Amino acid sequence: MSGIENEACANCGKEASDAVKLKNCTACRLVKYCSVDCQKTHRKKHKKACKQRAAELKDERLFSQGQEHAEEDFCPICTLPIPLPINKHSARMVCCMKRICYGCDVAAQERGMHDCLFCRTPLPRDGASALALVRKRVDAKDPEAIKSLGDNYSYGECGLEKNIPRAVDLWKEAAALGSSGAHYSLGSHYYVGEEVTQDKAKAVHHWENAAMKGNVLARCNLGNHEYNNNRNCERAVKHWLIAAKMGDKLALDNIKAVFANGNATKEQYAEALKGYQDSVDEMKSPERDVAKAL
Repeated sequence: MSGIENEACANCGKEASDAVKLKNCTACRLVKYCSVDCQKTHRKKHKKACKQRAAELKDERLFSQGQEHAEEDFCPICTLPIPLPINKHSARMVCCMKRICYGCDVAAQERGMHDCLFCRTPLPRDGASALALVRKRVDAKDPEAIKSLGDNYSYGECGLEKNIPRAVDLWKEAAALGSSGAHYSLGSHYYVGEEVTQDKAKAVHHWENAAMKGNVLARCNLGNHEYNNNRNCERAVKHWLIAAKMGDKLALDNIKAVFANGNATKEQYAEALKGYQDSVDEMKSPERDVAKAL
């Protein structure tokens, strides 16, 4: 059969050949079919095994991906991951949408440098100027700019009136372009139903997408959801362990709490504690110490 493996359609038994091309079930990849009709006919028999395997594959992706910080969580000047909460330790440059840590910012100001450290654009003097720069990046389809504009509408910043529905539309656009922060914001609003219809399943979907891209806050929230809503401590600890190793103090505290009540092992707590400390140490620099003191 010209090197084609001896495989057969799960429904009709037709074997693969040069003339017969078999296609995997895209959900589980356990079986193959020679046609869409065969796949539809076999669906009832295959449904249970398909769902089970699809769930297993999803979990494999969920817990294996996103164990490193998202690219936008690194300062492009010192190249170190930015401590949590990121908004407290860095500033978003509206000209290029890069996040500059305050350590690099303070060091630059001491040298008399007051423009954007990444693209050297003069910093805007007011909200209107900042908004104009953001919109310029939005027109270029920069996902972080679109997400940032959504944030502006969410909080009523830069002269814009607060408009959550408009913010959600922008976050959806940014999420489709790959912004983990946009997925996180969508998840947070759907979870509590803040001016959108509450939908926890949709919220979890967005948090999972964010977590697999390295969003630490989304990962911790997934652990909280598993623990508080699903009463699944095992899955909660798996999420929190990943988040703690990425420098999330809340995730570490959660593992400490469930360890105290007997729902996490001593080994898990020790692993979380060491991972958290290693992550925090990785984020330190003399410049950031100066910025923190100021």
